[in-house]
Amino acid sequence: MGANESVAAIGVFDSGLGGLTVARALMQRLPAESLIYVGDSARVPYGPKSPDTVRRYALQIGQWLLDQQVKCIVVACNTATAHALPLLQAELPVPVIGVIQPGARAAVRATTNGPIGVIGTAGTVASGAYTQAIHDVANRPLDVHAVACPLFVPLVEEGWTEHPATRLIAHQYLQPLRQLQVDAVVLGCTHYPLLRDVIAAEMGDGVTLIDSAAETAVEVATVLTATNRLAAPETVPSHRFVASDAPKHFLELGSRFLGQSLGNVEHHVFT
Repeated sequence: MGANESVAAIGVFDSGLGGLTVARALMQRLPAESLIYVGDSARVPYGPKSPDTVRRYALQIGQWLLDQQVKCIVVACNTATAHALPLLQAELPVPVIGVIQPGARAAVRATTNGPIGVIGTAGTVASGAYTQAIHDVANRPLDVHAVACPLFVPLVEEGWTEHPATRLIAHQYLQPLRQLQVDAVVLGCTHYPLLRDVIAAEMGDGVTLIDSAAETAVEVATVLTATNRLAAPETVPSHRFVASDAPKHFLELGSRFLGQSLGNVEHHVFT
């Protein structure tokens, strides 16, 4: 990549729609930056798949994004971050940033003496990635309790972010964290920021919710600044959205996550 790398796009990928919350946070934090977002909708969800399979998918998409001349890559998927981030960082010649470490650092900053709660998909919770990352970051002993909330993703995709059923399910899922009196909760899935109000109401005052999407955008800004890759403030950005299956469906649901219309969704099959 040559002298024009500052005007190159940021590559962002996820197994589906959820990573659009990370794209949204990037657009808010870095409004001059262009994005190329890939949602691997043909192979969603990644959570139940083996780590080797997730690594293979992630490397395919990472290589494709490199072919599009991106200047850095954001792994906007908790499962792919947990299983594939070290491989991507070793194999790809641009900075690669995941969503777990930024969230873990923010949780350690936010807590007084813990315990810290983590909510995520079954796959993310089973990986132990957030627990390990928090322990790695903290310079003091902290209790971390992770709870799987598998129904949150389909509820968000159904648009039931304020539905009474969602509140009932959240009440049930979050009960262990309330009983433990956690003082910070990491939203360890990119869908979960859309349930922030419901989760906050269940956890009550005094509990800080950590949005990994927003924290990741801060990390990207730091990395681009440190490597002289930031776009000039006057740059007019352009954004591309790519789905590996059902681009029309992706376009229809995507605005819910991005907070604005995607405009157009390209179709690309990864093999």
